Amino acid sequence: MGFIQSRKRDLILQKIYEKSKVKRFFQFLVGCFIVAAAFNLFFSPNNLVPGGVSGVSVILNALFGIDNSLVILISAVILLILSYFLLGKEKTSASVLGSLLFPIFVKLTSNIDVYIDIDSSQMLLTTIFGAVLYGFGAGMIFKAGYTSGGTDILNQIMSKYLKISMGNSILLCDGIIVLSSVFVFGINKLMYSIIILYIVSAITDRVMLGISDSKAFYIITNEEEKVRNYILKYLNHGVTIFNAKGGYKKERQTVLLCVLPTKEYYKLKEGLHEIDPDSFFVVTDAYEVFGGE
Repeated sequence: MGFIQSRKRDLILQKIYEKSKVKRFFQFLVGCFIVAAAFNLFFSPNNLVPGGVSGVSVILNALFGIDNSLVILISAVILLILSYFLLGKEKTSASVLGSLLFPIFVKLTSNIDVYIDIDSSQMLLTTIFGAVLYGFGAGMIFKAGYTSGGTDILNQIMSKYLKISMGNSILLCDGIIVLSSVFVFGINKLMYSIIILYIVSAITDRVMLGISDSKAFYIITNEEEKVRNYILKYLNHGVTIFNAKGGYKKERQTVLLCVLPTKEYYKLKEGLHEIDPDSFFVVTDAYEVFGGE
């Protein structure tokens, strides 16, 4: 039975992977180009360290004059070898394409500043726009189901063997790289690099998940019927009721779930306060809503 379920799961995953394969690969290529272009237009010429192997290449280029794409490629190959032995063949294969293509795109776009002249005197504007462009490209890569390799591999290794979350692995790895730049470029460039890290992370998430235009309410109330009627009749939205049990007192209770446009968030929130001031509710972003009437 376990073998059959495993086989079905593999077939489902294969179907998902094969779906829109060409479209996803094209999206990956465009994302790689955007990230590489942003790196060569905004970060490398201004000694801004965006974290990852790209950040390492900026530091080594400034210290020893080593070509950025060469540093990224050598780092990628070393990390792929480590990944093979420490993470296994399956996880390593998912990083091969990005690890090899990204440094190629960095090399191909290394002279892009010759064709596109960016005024670097406005460093804050350069930092923000470069980070937005870089994050947008990274988001396209991840949304297509690929990675750019590099420290993504190192983050997985650290997460597995140091028993820490991926988020903490990324924070630790990129944090060390960015902080080390202070010894080469000074405190001002470090502050700009921290801004880059934050913006890239935020933009990447927005591209992957989209901008939320809906809110999901999870409501626990003693006025269940009144709240239900308010949502159905006054707000004209559907509501789902399901049973739950409190973790502390272990009492049976019902939870109302309602998804509605963000612009109507205020109506439901204030309505709940009017109907039952003691109601408990949690509001989350709903990035994609399908089905229903």
